[in-house]
Amino acid sequence: MHIGAADQLAAIADEYWDGVMAHAPFVATTFGDHRFDDRVPDLSADGLAAQHRFARTLAVRTQAIDPEALTAGERVTRALLLDACDTTVEEIESAEIQLSSDGFTAYPISLLRGASRRSAPDAASADAQLQRLPLLPDVLDDVIAHWRAGAERGWIPASTIVARTATMVDAYLAGPVDQDPFVQLGLPDGWSGEAAWRADAAAAVGEHVRPAYARVADALRDLEERGRDDDHAGLSHVPGGDALYASRARRATTTTLSPEAIHQIGMDELTEKLPAEWAAVGHRAVGISSRDELFAHLRSDPSMKYGSATEIIEAATAAIARAVSVAPDWFAHLPTTDVVVEAVPDSLAPGSPPAYYGAPPADGSKPGVYFANTHEPTRRNRFEAEVFAFHEAVPGHHLERASAVELDVPMFQRRGGYMAYSEGWGLYTERLADEMGIYSSDLMRLGMLSADAWRSARLVLDTGLHAMGWTRARAIEFMTTHVPIAHDEAAVEVDRYIGMPGQALSYKIGQREIFRLRDDARARLGDRFDVKGFQHAVLEHGGVTLGILGDLVDAWVATSHDA
Repeated sequence: MHIGAADQLAAIADEYWDGVMAHAPFVATTFGDHRFDDRVPDLSADGLAAQHRFARTLAVRTQAIDPEALTAGERVTRALLLDACDTTVEEIESAEIQLSSDGFTAYPISLLRGASRRSAPDAASADAQLQRLPLLPDVLDDVIAHWRAGAERGWIPASTIVARTATMVDAYLAGPVDQDPFVQLGLPDGWSGEAAWRADAAAAVGEHVRPAYARVADALRDLEERGRDDDHAGLSHVPGGDALYASRARRATTTTLSPEAIHQIGMDELTEKLPAEWAAVGHRAVGISSRDELFAHLRSDPSMKYGSATEIIEAATAAIARAVSVAPDWFAHLPTTDVVVEAVPDSLAPGSPPAYYGAPPADGSKPGVYFANTHEPTRRNRFEAEVFAFHEAVPGHHLERASAVELDVPMFQRRGGYMAYSEGWGLYTERLADEMGIYSSDLMRLGMLSADAWRSARLVLDTGLHAMGWTRARAIEFMTTHVPIAHDEAAVEVDRYIGMPGQALSYKIGQREIFRLRDDARARLGDRFDVKGFQHAVLEHGGVTLGILGDLVDAWVATSHDA
């Protein structure tokens, strides 16, 4: 029987997502897909080769589908599926896992960070997830093997980065076993087998999981001793580093912008756009127009810091509630899933960013979570409270990602994404929040400017470190000159850029493109421009490349002209 183009595409999209979940079973569990709860990923060389073959095969089959036989939405799906397969191939061929030993992309840390979001809806899932714990050592040993293979060919990470990662693993190992994140899996309410399950899980963690993490810690300390020093922090000091950075920058931005062009964009934002805003808002907020004097005040005045962890949670909760209350005036569709505020787990907090977001599972059984970092609260900036909440929760990532889960598109579109799109959206909504009138004061608007300067500085720092040979000290000095944060905080951020080459480029490149598309649409539509319609066009297909996003907005403008 002949199968139509649309049915072929839908079948391949489902096959692709099933394959992705099978290759990443912990992610599947986090997403509420419990088909693979008893499995662990195969990160061996053979396992990665199998993923490579899978992606190549599906790309060939997808390419064979005639786009002219598809609807406009199906053509978006086809293009995204091709890009997703190509990206998987490029990631594996780049062998970047050999350098993924930072506190964000290192698999052992990602596994711990995701543990607090995993649950078992029933006894069968709980038993399956118990079975996977003794299998974890093989996965962690495969990661160690990749790190060592990289080191043998000169792909040695920066010492500062792996030291931070090792500290996070040490903190995990020092925690009580009964509070271990693998033991604290969310279990069915009222389940009679809970006590026995947790006892068995604690035994498996003690016998299998923690000894494997101890080997991870040893491997990280070994890499720290051999690692690149602070004067050679970037990929330009790694054999083949220029090609790897180009690949990562291309994937992060979904553009072909050169490092030099990206660097200049950041400099222009910092030196041409932001100074006037600093002067105006600084004068209104605290009576200071000089940028340097304003930064000194924001860093040194005790009233600019939180007094307690409770204040951090309360400020985030209030800001999100305010955003939720006015969101219907700005968005044509809102997700049905709520967002809650929680503190970053203690073991992860020292090496984690000020805030991050965890998307809800597809079944809606748990809300999205805004994780606020309450570690050392009296060193955290009060004026950043609202901008972080708006970026990570509403109208930022929660609205974007929880809405995507509810779209009538293939699952890979609902759960996939692109950093330039997603982080660009998050940064876009920081400015949108001001248009929505939900910043509570000019002091909080200084947080908005600080966050924008932060992301602009990232363009300069990331390219400076990885393409232009900047030292870590130079990067930290540049950041403290252009962003009102303390030296220690700047050091944590710079280390993030060193450990995650290219990722930091996505925010500002994506935000600028969304604003450019909005300005262009408003100019073309005039009085017919509707911000609700524009933002629906941006969000209605889930995460897309910036090129596809431009096509979608063009189509919306054309439809609006005809309306």
